Amino acid sequence: MSDTSLTIDNILVPELTLCNVPASSKKRVLETIAEQIHEHNDSVNESQIFNNLIARERLGSTGIGQGIAIPHCRLEGLEQVIGVLMTLEEAVEFDAIDNQPVDLLFALIVPKEATSEHLELLSQLAEKFNERSFCDALRQCEDAHTLFQRMTATSG
Repeated sequence: MSDTSLTIDNILVPELTLCNVPASSKKRVLETIAEQIHEHNDSVNESQIFNNLIARERLGSTGIGQGIAIPHCRLEGLEQVIGVLMTLEEAVEFDAIDNQPVDLLFALIVPKEATSEHLELLSQLAEKFNERSFCDALRQCEDAHTLFQRMTATSG
């Protein structure tokens, strides 16, 4: 595998895979994402991540429909791409394309310069999340370990 090839499998870590997260709103979900990333990597600024995610949402919701959202943003000074996979305890309003509340999210924080990688990862995520059976399998996970395993299992 070349260093330039970014895949979901090599950006997601078990520590940033969260199952049945309690959240009351879209804002709270984005705050949780920023908190978790900062906890995992304290060199990144929590409020900067949160503000960038909010700014991106203002351009248009990252809720792609069917209860799924892919919040993402670029971050100045970030060394490598960070992914956060989350299922929510209860779906929250996310201004999604289909007006359905969201309960499955994959957040993507990428270095400011990483344009093509960013788009490639978004495309991979959209493709995976397009498979209803895959999404159902993720939603059925009861713990973060299983969720991580299902997300990173190579699909045939």
